[in-house]
Amino acid sequence: MTVEPKKNMEVTPWKVSGDIDYDKLMVQFGVQGMTDELADKIAKHAGFKHLQLRRGVYLSHRDIDWWIKEYEKGNKVGLYTGRGPSGSVHLGHLLPWFFCKYLQDAFDADLYFQMTDDEKFLHRDDLTLEQAIEFTYENALDVIACGLDPKKTHIFSD
Repeated sequence: MTVEPKKNMEVTPWKVSGDIDYDKLMVQFGVQGMTDELADKIAKHAGFKHLQLRRGVYLSHRDIDWWIKEYEKGNKVGLYTGRGPSGSVHLGHLLPWFFCKYLQDAFDADLYFQMTDDEKFLHRDDLTLEQAIEFTYENALDVIACGLDPKKTHIFSD
């Protein structure tokens, strides 16, 4: 049996369409697949396996294996994530933030959270600078509401 390659795949920051080839995307974005072994190692340090790890929500990661090794050597580790504020927050935004809280608590990590309001303003003709700034403030409140450690969470805007 021959497997046909997936065609017409388009993945951009603004559009996802066609038959998505996740293996190809992982190569393009330079990420590695999440393994059960790695999820178990995270859980060992955290004291429990996060719901998202138990349910296989995460397909891939970038260097979390290296990150854990650094932690095991006694080195301080940190987290980085962000949001392009252009509207209200939804569950798709919240899931990685909840996972960041889990990692922050488990590994005593500082979280650096970038609001890329400049990117949204420059790439959306229908978004004014004032709207982008307002969404930034509103979304920062949403981030804070996730229960992240205020002494270890650094929210910044471009």
